[in-house]
Amino acid sequence: MAKGLSYRDAGVDIDAGDALVEAIKPFARRTLRPEVLAGIGGFGALCELPKKYRHPVLVSGTDGVGTKLKLAFALGRHDTVGIDLVAMSVNDVLVQGAEPLFFLDYFACGKLDARVAAEVVKGIARGCEAAGCALIGGETAEMPGMYPEGEYDLAGFCVGVVEKERIIDGRSIAPGDAVLGLASSGAHSNGFSLIRKVLERAKPPAAIDPLEPTRIYVKPVLSLLESVPVKGLAHITGGGIVGNVPRILPKRTLARIRKASWPRPEIFQWLQREGRVAEDEMHRVFNCGIGMVVVVAAADAARARDALRAAGETVYDIGVIEASAAEEAQAVVV
Repeated sequence: MAKGLSYRDAGVDIDAGDALVEAIKPFARRTLRPEVLAGIGGFGALCELPKKYRHPVLVSGTDGVGTKLKLAFALGRHDTVGIDLVAMSVNDVLVQGAEPLFFLDYFACGKLDARVAAEVVKGIARGCEAAGCALIGGETAEMPGMYPEGEYDLAGFCVGVVEKERIIDGRSIAPGDAVLGLASSGAHSNGFSLIRKVLERAKPPAAIDPLEPTRIYVKPVLSLLESVPVKGLAHITGGGIVGNVPRILPKRTLARIRKASWPRPEIFQWLQREGRVAEDEMHRVFNCGIGMVVVVAAADAARARDALRAAGETVYDIGVIEASAAEEAQAVVV
C-alpha cells in the first residue's frame, strides 16, 4: 500500500509557518499603538479609531516592492525590502494629510525559508516604527510551484486617518505657490526594471547602494501639518515628478520645476551615464533625488522649510505653480 501523503510531502510546512508567526510577534509588538485591540495571530486584527478625531476619514493605500525584489534575491539581502514595502503605502496615504494607523503585509513564496521571511518581516516592523503605524497582521502563503526557488513576493496595505476638514486634496493650489522638494534616499522602489538592465552593463561604485530603502516622510510631514497650511503633497514614485505632481494640481495650473535647484544624487548620475538614458526619460522613470513634493503659499515657504529641516529633512526650493492653458502639461522640468 502506498504511503499516505501529508501537506509537507506536497511542499507546505505548516510547522515552519507557525514558527515564523511566533518569531515575528516581538517585532510586531514594538509597533503597536494604543488603539490596537488584537494583534498578530487572530483571523482579523482589531483597531479602534483614535479618539482625538471628531470627523475621522479613513485613507487606504496598497503597493508592493516591484522588481527591486529581484535585486534583493541576487544580492542575498532581505533586511530592507520590508521598509520599502511599508514606505510605498504610508507615504501615499500621507499626501492626503492622513496619519498612518495600521499596516498588513502579504508574503508569498514557493517554499518557506523562515530565516529569510523573518528578515523581511523585521524590515516591515522597522518601517512601521518609522511611520508610527502598527503592524497588526498579515499573511504568509507557501505555494509550491508558484515561484522560482529562493524567490518570494511582497504586498501590503496601510490604513490611515485624517480629520475630514483637514484632508489635503490640492484644490486650493494657485499660481504663485511655492513648490518644495524633500530629498529622496535613492531610487526608492521605482524604475528597477531599468536599473537591473543597467546593472547588466556596469557595476555601481562602492558608494552606491541600489537597495537603499525608501525614505519614510510621515513624522516630519505630519509635524509640518500642525504648524503650516499645506496646500498639496505628492509622493514621487513611478512616473517621477512629471507623472505625480499633476495628480494634485487643479485644472489650468502647472508646476514649473527647476532641475538645477537640487543636486542629482550619484546613483542617478551613474544610471544615466551607464544606461545612456535620455534626460526626459530620467524624469519619467526615477525620482531623481526628490521623494516628496510639498506645495505651500509663497508666504509660508520659509516657515515650511525651517520646520522640515528641523525635523531632519533635506529641503529644496524646486519650483513654482503657474497658470496654464488647457492643453499644456501640468509639470514641466526645466
